[in-house]
Amino acid sequence: MKLCIYPGTFDPFTNGHLDVLARAAKLFGHVRVAIAIDSTKAPLFSPERRVELIRANLAGLPNVDVVSFDGLLVEFARRQQAQAIIRGLRALSDFEFEFNMALMNRHLEPQVETIFVMPNEAYSYTSSSLVKQIAKLGGDVTKFVPANVATALREAYAV
Repeated sequence: MKLCIYPGTFDPFTNGHLDVLARAAKLFGHVRVAIAIDSTKAPLFSPERRVELIRANLAGLPNVDVVSFDGLLVEFARRQQAQAIIRGLRALSDFEFEFNMALMNRHLEPQVETIFVMPNEAYSYTSSSLVKQIAKLGGDVTKFVPANVATALREAYAV
């Protein structure tokens, strides 16, 4: 069974993330969502909370699980014996960054391929940063994130 890793900070997990995940689940025998613990960022939700929020949305995806990891993604992928890394591309502006990262990852671990997946165009403008900004200012994010994530955002930004 071929395993791919779908990495990200997922802070918060959006409908665009869920769309890419569903597409990856059709392509691979198993998909492992890998929540990066990045010490250079100040996430809104803890890694444990992000795992919990994502797990609640996997009912229709029996070949998907969620874990958190620290360190280099390619090292994690190697330890997991993954064949590929899935990356979502929303727009052309994502491509240069993702392309450079994919080439560096290939240099570090040639056995792990990077596969770019485009989400449904309805999610091409959605980003975790924008969703957090809308939620922080009291806006409605229910179109952009799963219901449990919208609730968690409202609770996190409640005054």
